[in-house]
Amino acid sequence: MKITKSGLSACAVAALLAGAVACTNEGGGTAERTTRTTGAVCANGTYTWSDVDVRDVLTGVTEKQQLGKGGGALTHEPAPLHVPATAVTFEKGPRVDARAVLRSLAARVGEADAAEGDDHEFTDVHRPAPDFRSDATSVDGAGTFVEYAWVHEVGADFQYSCGDGRRAAGHAVGWTVDGSGVLECSTPVTNAKAGEMALEAARLSCGPDSPAARAKRA
Repeated sequence: MKITKSGLSACAVAALLAGAVACTNEGGGTAERTTRTTGAVCANGTYTWSDVDVRDVLTGVTEKQQLGKGGGALTHEPAPLHVPATAVTFEKGPRVDARAVLRSLAARVGEADAAEGDDHEFTDVHRPAPDFRSDATSVDGAGTFVEYAWVHEVGADFQYSCGDGRRAAGHAVGWTVDGSGVLECSTPVTNAKAGEMALEAARLSCGPDSPAARAKRA
């Protein structure tokens, strides 16, 4: 079976035929010092991050579509499941520059590229959600097919402490990559791990008892 997707960036085909997930949930805070000015609070304060959550999240999935011999275009519209956002919310204390908060979060979770520069998408609170169907997908074989999309989302609580005792606290969330994939309901996903996006999409559209919803070892 051949699948053709046009109009996608490299990261958007990362989940083709299989999902990928990396999750952490860390309760202990880790202090991290910023070297940039943070508005009226103070410069060179200390960020402390807690409840760090890094995971892949399914953002949309189509209903299953049956195609006969020769395949064809996948035309079903996706059902939206989650709209990713880039945001910083403040729970107490003075406001800290949102871009500085997001740069610190990116560095905290090891996304070095996302922590560099003021014009990086990860730090842009006006960043639009990815377009699920900005591409055209076709397959050249028969079967029952489902398209799905996901993002790699990052979220955590933070405290920002100044040397004079002033503190700010809040929550930051963003996403580093988006991807999409196609699965066939009668074909198990090889070597899939629990929580992978392909399995989640198969359970929703193909059904929990479908072969695609059950992982298969190579």
